[in-house]
Amino acid sequence: MQTGMHTDTERCVRAVQSKDARFDGWFFTAVLTTRIYCRPSCPVVPPKAENMTFYPSAAGCQQAGFRACKRCRPDTSPGSPEWNQRADLTARAMRLITDGVVDREGVPGLAARLGYSTRQVERQLLAEVGAGPLALARAQRAQTARLLIETTTLPMADLAFAAGFSSIRTFNDTVREVFALSPSELRARAPKSRVVGTTPGTLSLRLPFRAPLNPDNLFGHLAATAVPGVEEWRDGAYRRTLRLPYGHGIVALTPALDHIACRLTLSDLRDLTVAISRCRRLLDLDADPAAVDDQLRTDPLLAPLVDKAPGRRVPRTVDEAEFAVRAVLGQQVSTAAARTHAARLVTAHGDTVDDPEGGLTHLFPTATALASVDPETLAMPRTRRTTFTTLVSHLADGSLNLGVECDWAETRARLLALPGFGPWTADVIAMRALGDPDAFLPTDLGIRRAAGELGLPSTPAALTARAAAWRPWRAYAVQYLWATDSHPINFLPV
Repeated sequence: MQTGMHTDTERCVRAVQSKDARFDGWFFTAVLTTRIYCRPSCPVVPPKAENMTFYPSAAGCQQAGFRACKRCRPDTSPGSPEWNQRADLTARAMRLITDGVVDREGVPGLAARLGYSTRQVERQLLAEVGAGPLALARAQRAQTARLLIETTTLPMADLAFAAGFSSIRTFNDTVREVFALSPSELRARAPKSRVVGTTPGTLSLRLPFRAPLNPDNLFGHLAATAVPGVEEWRDGAYRRTLRLPYGHGIVALTPALDHIACRLTLSDLRDLTVAISRCRRLLDLDADPAAVDDQLRTDPLLAPLVDKAPGRRVPRTVDEAEFAVRAVLGQQVSTAAARTHAARLVTAHGDTVDDPEGGLTHLFPTATALASVDPETLAMPRTRRTTFTTLVSHLADGSLNLGVECDWAETRARLLALPGFGPWTADVIAMRALGDPDAFLPTDLGIRRAAGELGLPSTPAALTARAAAWRPWRAYAVQYLWATDSHPINFLPV
């Protein structure tokens, strides 16, 4: 783990001089002579080492008075992997800020979700990230504004509020300060090919990632387990509906060689930031595949799997509560049966949406809606009905929180305390909903079968002991082990 890499000046200088894109998002280079900040892979001639200083965030650079480079566009870097592989206060705060909580609830709302005072949160972020929550949220608003300026024909006034700014003046001042260009100048410089058509609320963008990325299990898993009406695979893209703070959306995600093509249709453009954040989390795009694969290769029995298809990601979710419900529906049944159970709930209790481009019809039901379901209408064993109703009632009343701010270990313990929740269910939720990169499934049938074929220990206790060497990336080891099977989840749909 490269925690605090920006403090290792010698290593940062080497990364900049070699233009190493693997470090984009890990740190930012601020040039003292030009007052510009760049990503490590900036194509311009690297500055002299004595003219470089390094920050852990774009917000830190902006707060120190640097403006974004017009060549390398550091605001389009992948996010730092640190915030998705840690569960401490800083990481949880960064995940919430990325999810737009500061814009919607302010710093007091952020602190309340984390269970700390505003002063504690501000002090911790400033010490580790180089900027407080307001500065971090401002940098994110600037990035969203640039995206809307360059990819839509929205009037600037509408665009400013969609990006989260409280006034046109603040929008103009921030864009000019961060990018050294006015909003109108940014739009004039944008390639015309980037601008989307006139469909209201629709825009196309590229989601960057650190190479390599193997799309097979990522999109294969999402397509094979897709709930009819909520998700589908169509024309080479995974499509699904999104329940968002201000409205709803539909997203189409298509794998490409160096990015994920993302087409978003939103009922309210204020949801753009959170929609992008959730799509990136769904596809695990901020992962550091080099660190993951290097660690797993140290096991001689895993190394051939990694070398054969490096860059596997963990397919995650856009809605943690939704995934938890689906995990319960999938207990001890086939993938097809789990989809059928979920589709019935969607049809009966989900909110309808209009999708002129495909076959999406509903949003997945909220926990509140599911809490009112008559258990006798559920086509499942009585014990699983109890598991289902207990889960949705705890989600609905707020006594169980699966949001990005939750503590992984504490939440896993809370799940295990619920009736019908064994280690497999708790760990699959930890892996795919909570985002714990070290979640492990030693009791999973597919994992045990793969272990036996590879010569790994096949009993849960022995396999867990062997997997200690794979930490903190055991969730990624699960993906490589699952990939030894011929199940549809392991193959990119045709």
